[in-house]
Amino acid sequence: MTPLLSARSLTKQYGGRNGCRDVSFDLYPGEVLCIVGESGSGKTTLLNTLALRTESDSGALHYTNANGETLDLRTLSEPRRRLLARTEWGFVQQNPRDGLRAGVSAGANIGEPLMAVGARHYGQIRHTAQQWMQRVELDAQRIDELPSAFSGGMQQRLQIARNLVTGPRLVFMDEPTAGLDVSVQARLLDLLRTLTGTLHLSVLIVTHDIGVARLLAHRLMVMQGGTVVESGLTDQVLDDPQHPYTQTLVASVLPV
Repeated sequence: MTPLLSARSLTKQYGGRNGCRDVSFDLYPGEVLCIVGESGSGKTTLLNTLALRTESDSGALHYTNANGETLDLRTLSEPRRRLLARTEWGFVQQNPRDGLRAGVSAGANIGEPLMAVGARHYGQIRHTAQQWMQRVELDAQRIDELPSAFSGGMQQRLQIARNLVTGPRLVFMDEPTAGLDVSVQARLLDLLRTLTGTLHLSVLIVTHDIGVARLLAHRLMVMQGGTVVESGLTDQVLDDPQHPYTQTLVASVLPV
């Protein structure tokens, strides 16, 4: 099977300090890959580099688009990068307010990406927005309310709908459950697991929460100090961690 996204020796530095260094992996269609590590481990830098929000310093990064064309992402033109971000990719921010437009309604937040890819029939756009609100467990009757009228967990579900409405093939997620109450986290994780399975999405998700990784990911990469110290199948890594840092992470969430 051809990888959807492939990185080789990807490196990004800030003033001589490693954001991420020599990262290599393949992500396959329909696979959820989780990047775990504590704050400052480099996981968010890596995610932003993979999503082309930050320029890498060296290495190789390739993506196979819907037409089967392999794209060299490091040399891709800015217009083609923007097109990719609008059509085949999604990016779910840690803080939903950063991924939503505060001044327009919930329906408009979901509908705008559709308009960006050519949808023009207002009635159909609104209908699709209502369907997606229901799909992410929001009351479709609230379609005309502003994001500020929704709770934090609801805003995150709204942001997810905004990202998935155009049918992307690859979604980047940066700590999507951070800052939410435990009960709200559980509902959101259950929703994400359902959506990734039914939509056959490929997902790169960053988290410091081992529980999130265990529930959602097929495979995971553990980062420390900008480097990947361990990777493999999720159950394999979490049930039998080999690296001391991974052992510490796993032990920190186990009951005493």
